Amino acid sequence: MNKNNQNILGIYTYVDVLIDTIKRLRSEGYEDLRVFSPAPNHEIEDALDTGKEPSKVKYFTFCGAILGALVGVCFTVLTSIDWPIVTSAKPIVSIPPYMIIIFECMILIGGLSTFLGLLINSRLRKDTPPELYDERFSDNKFGILVSCGANDLEKIENIFRDSGTDEVQINGVLKEEAKAEEVKTEETEPEKVNSEEVKTEETETEKVNSEEVKTEEVENEN
Repeated sequence: MNKNNQNILGIYTYVDVLIDTIKRLRSEGYEDLRVFSPAPNHEIEDALDTGKEPSKVKYFTFCGAILGALVGVCFTVLTSIDWPIVTSAKPIVSIPPYMIIIFECMILIGGLSTFLGLLINSRLRKDTPPELYDERFSDNKFGILVSCGANDLEKIENIFRDSGTDEVQINGVLKEEAKAEEVKTEETEPEKVNSEEVKTEETETEKVNSEEVKTEEVENEN
């Protein structure tokens, strides 16, 4: 997620309401979504799947299988050449008997490559900042985290409210608390301005009084 974007989080109790919200966000064109769930759910996966990008795991499997077959060929052929067993007029390097070892190496390395590709493409190490994660997601709540611009916050919040969200958090702060902080800042700003104006007036009056006192002293000395 872009650090310049705003992060808005909706917390839900029911998975069907969550799925409806995901579909609505998708229809509005929001792609940068993250969903938190206490347990795996295929309906959520289907709702998040845009179908625009096919899985890249198959390329890992294919490359791993080719590499495994080459490893099997090299292993059997080089072993036979290094330790030749001469049996009558049979060739030292004979591919048909080696097919079992080549096949097993292809399956082994292809399977490990598939697992590696799954880990990389599922982005299991994509960490979420602590302030954007709610501990209830590991218990009985669901969440949708949307990264968007500041202009889209109100629209996404309305989507969350219309769908029946339990809570809305903006950048890890509950919406009601965020409003209270905004009100406090608005109240403190005019107070600061007034206090600064009072200070400037006091300093000006002090300067005027000091100048008058100086002029009086000079006149008295004369």
